[in-house]
Amino acid sequence: MFVTRRSLLAGLGAALVARPGFAAGQEPLKAVATTGMIADAARVVGGDLVEVRGLMGPGVDPHSYRQTRTDIVAMTRADLVLWHGLFLEAQMQSFFHDLARRRAVVPVAEALPKSELHAHDDYKDKYDPHVWMSPRLWQQVVRSVQSALSDVRPDSAATFAANADAHVAELARLDAYAATALAQIPAERRVLVTAHDAFGYFGAAYGIEVLGLQGISTESEAGLNRIADLVDTLVARNIGAVFVETSVSDRNMRALIEGAAAQGHTVRIGGELYSDAMGAPGTYEGTYIGMLDHNVTVIARALGSDVPAQGLNGRLAAGS
Repeated sequence: MFVTRRSLLAGLGAALVARPGFAAGQEPLKAVATTGMIADAARVVGGDLVEVRGLMGPGVDPHSYRQTRTDIVAMTRADLVLWHGLFLEAQMQSFFHDLARRRAVVPVAEALPKSELHAHDDYKDKYDPHVWMSPRLWQQVVRSVQSALSDVRPDSAATFAANADAHVAELARLDAYAATALAQIPAERRVLVTAHDAFGYFGAAYGIEVLGLQGISTESEAGLNRIADLVDTLVARNIGAVFVETSVSDRNMRALIEGAAAQGHTVRIGGELYSDAMGAPGTYEGTYIGMLDHNVTVIARALGSDVPAQGLNGRLAAGS
């Protein structure tokens, strides 16, 4: 069958119009996100209407990250830049404030009500930025991402809203799983010892005491006195497990284990947790849902809860 050039162009135009959220000939919105968690939210909410570039990959510490020349080029060419805020990307704040004069630049966690944020001694007049550790709080950040995308591309707002609604429902399901799994931990074992104080919102959400060796920023070093105090706590309270993090060196956690052993108390590593960065791209743990599913499942099993080794969705690698 002979197809004329006119009919071919007409068909292509119809296909573009039929694609949900796209105007004819419209290119995907180009967004840059700092952390993997924000990039994941933008990809889920934006779908194929948004092309997302994440700056910080697996194992990258956002507290100390500085923008590279390539990052700067990407952000200055983007339609939208999404960053966390709450002093998480401390080394990049001045750049974002300058860029905001010329581009749509949105600190998505800054929209959270101050009443829901945790103050911290490390930062005078600032808040603990690790809000992604609570799926309930993260729902509000997802809505902030939705709003930012809709402001830049209002003709796609309905699609962004539908995608966000579906994702928020998944987050609510994850929250319910976490509450059930962690509630089974015996009272005397409800203590989470981690490399730095990134799990405060997690502990508050699920009734678990959190002891971080470093402060809420990895820039704050763990002194010898802090290590000695935490060793004494492990021994006195008979705490048998500590947790390392993918984006923080395990050197100080090994020092805790050795210090406890010197006092005749055995402490093991309960598992490796995702704190400031997600897993590898293309894996389940490389999504926000997978990251939190991993953390919940590893913590619950290590501290005495009987939960499936492969987590909420049966997708955790090697049964965690």
